[in-house]
Amino acid sequence: MSKVFIIGLPRTGTTSISVALLEMGLSVAHTAFTKKAFEMADAVSDAPCFIDYMYLDTLFPNAKFVYLNRDIDKWVLSITMLLKKMAPHLEPKTGKFNPILKRSFHQVFPLTLPLTHTSLVDCYLKHQQAVFSYFKDRDDFLMIDVSEEDSLLKLKHFLGVAIKGN
Repeated sequence: MSKVFIIGLPRTGTTSISVALLEMGLSVAHTAFTKKAFEMADAVSDAPCFIDYMYLDTLFPNAKFVYLNRDIDKWVLSITMLLKKMAPHLEPKTGKFNPILKRSFHQVFPLTLPLTHTSLVDCYLKHQQAVFSYFKDRDDFLMIDVSEEDSLLKLKHFLGVAIKGN
């Protein structure tokens, strides 16, 4: 099977998709910060995939990419809570998080926290537009919303995973 990269922003369902992929029998890294993690996992989600998808596309030419879409107002509420908790650890010089995680977040979200609803919507839409533009008319790209009933079925079809009961 080809590598699978989940390139939706944090709080769009990356954990839910990671669990679903595990249940499909794939090895999954929910975030990967080393070359070995990328090599060993069948699927990688979250950081740094959501920002490094172009590089990953060249590094893994047969990979498949899954963009996770989420209702924007629900996403803003969820990402606001996450960013408040993470903010001290995302500080470039003093933050305790992995430098790759910090870089990933700072490429999407401005350094100044907290962010307004409008600025978060702008971050989301800017990322979405960049992804859609890059993957336009490609068959190795899928967009799903994990809150939709048929999203996992679409994912299984896209990945070529056998569907039980069919």
